[in-house]
Amino acid sequence: MSEASDMQFDYIVVGAGSAGCVLANRLSADPNNRVAILEAGGKDNWIWFHIPVGYLFAIGNPRADWMFKTEPVPGLNGRALNYPRGKVIGGSSAINAMIYIRGQRQDYDGWRQLGLEGWGWDDVKPLMMGHQDHHLGKSEHHGAGGEWRVDKPRLRWDILDAFIEAAAESGIPKVRDFNTGSNEGVSYFEVNQKGGRRWSSARGFLKPVLHRKNLTLITGAEAERVLFENGRATGVRFRQNGEARTITARREIVISSGAVATPKLLQLSGIGPGALLQQMDIEVVRDLPGVGENLQDHLQIRPIYKVSGVKTLNTQYQSLFNRALMGLEYAVRRTGPLTMAPSQLGAFTRSSPHYETPNLQFHIQPLSLDKFGDSMHAFNAFTASVCNLRPESRGSIRIASPDLATPPAIQPNYLSADADKQVAIDSIRLVRRILDAPSLKRYQPEEFKPGAHLKSDDELVTAAGDVATTIFHPVGTAKMGADGDMMAVTDARLRVRGVEGLRVADASVMPRITSGNTNTPTIMIAEKAAKMILEDGRR
Repeated sequence: MSEASDMQFDYIVVGAGSAGCVLANRLSADPNNRVAILEAGGKDNWIWFHIPVGYLFAIGNPRADWMFKTEPVPGLNGRALNYPRGKVIGGSSAINAMIYIRGQRQDYDGWRQLGLEGWGWDDVKPLMMGHQDHHLGKSEHHGAGGEWRVDKPRLRWDILDAFIEAAAESGIPKVRDFNTGSNEGVSYFEVNQKGGRRWSSARGFLKPVLHRKNLTLITGAEAERVLFENGRATGVRFRQNGEARTITARREIVISSGAVATPKLLQLSGIGPGALLQQMDIEVVRDLPGVGENLQDHLQIRPIYKVSGVKTLNTQYQSLFNRALMGLEYAVRRTGPLTMAPSQLGAFTRSSPHYETPNLQFHIQPLSLDKFGDSMHAFNAFTASVCNLRPESRGSIRIASPDLATPPAIQPNYLSADADKQVAIDSIRLVRRILDAPSLKRYQPEEFKPGAHLKSDDELVTAAGDVATTIFHPVGTAKMGADGDMMAVTDARLRVRGVEGLRVADASVMPRITSGNTNTPTIMIAEKAAKMILEDGRR
């Protein structure tokens, strides 16, 4: 931990996750700005933060994961889900799928149409290109030389190649690039890796600049509340090694703790739904009913198919000899299964012709297990995970106690909207059509879950509730909105409404979820936030 004897700074960034690392980098680029970044977790000094397949060991491990759980979800037939969030510098980018996806042009143009000027596709695409280091170099859609490394995958599987062909036979076109503004098609994902190692936000943006004398990283520092004087945010009280400490800001405090922890900190600080705060005996600093509401997440339905005549990771991993060979291949060549993202192959398509742009994303995996953290099945199988990219269901994250140590109540309300139920039904039927295509038929796929005998709409909705789980993309719980939006927590410049000196910059500000993996859009939000903060600081 880098310490400063004077605990007063110009800017305080709360959370060294995907967004916070970018903010710390950009705000401290001017040596006249003293910047502190608080991280409740620790440093990334564990091997499984860096070997890509390490997500298997990080998710569900209290060293790496905050181990949140949802409330029982009615749409999931009363099941409660594990809700992983990264507990380390780099945040969830240190344990996530490493998949580089920007979303669709229409996502951002839709934000602009909500009255959020400066957030359209043509506004944000240059930001995403500017910090990118793409393996093919600079082009119309990609940048080179930036901090955010994007590589091609370093292995292939016959079963995944067959899925590409089957998808094409089913009307999903083959594409080379998911990140041009339209992501329709099927292809291998590009990943945030370099040389076969995970490339987290900490590795790309934070660690290279920790030598700056004007930047202080404080780890093991869980923010307890934001402090205010005369309606202005002036400091942060946090706990470190069981002791309460205070840090103050001359200019601004930026909360970048993520879509779960950010609303929790705001509510503990007296910013949120007034009735909830009064119920918890917390003084109301600002009654903002949108704090913790508008939770959106991508729910993945995970059909599993047994296959014959083709290898998958399930059976390869059973052999100690094969595991040793995998380790040797990684050590010598930085290739092979240890470089695997959780999903290697993707596809974007429509669940029905009623959708103007793809509303489904597939994450295809050459393995199967009942849930993350469990052992892989002992038979050859693959998972054809499919998620609804633009769910209408909305959930909430609310503090359950004024005590910092008490986890928040997370209720995603998956499948509460009728439209989402219909998309789930159509998704399972689409998977079955693809599996019937000639290129996969030769492997004799057998539906292990949810089960080919389930056919009616009611049966398929129930089945979706049984096998679906989060794909770890919570957003929207401190959304930005135009004037007049009573549920908006921030304005378009990410300033918390009704409070001076306080912004939010992470996935929680998304008014609507993007159509794909959310980490790269979160990096972009931080990039744009830093520009706005520095612009406002010069006025």
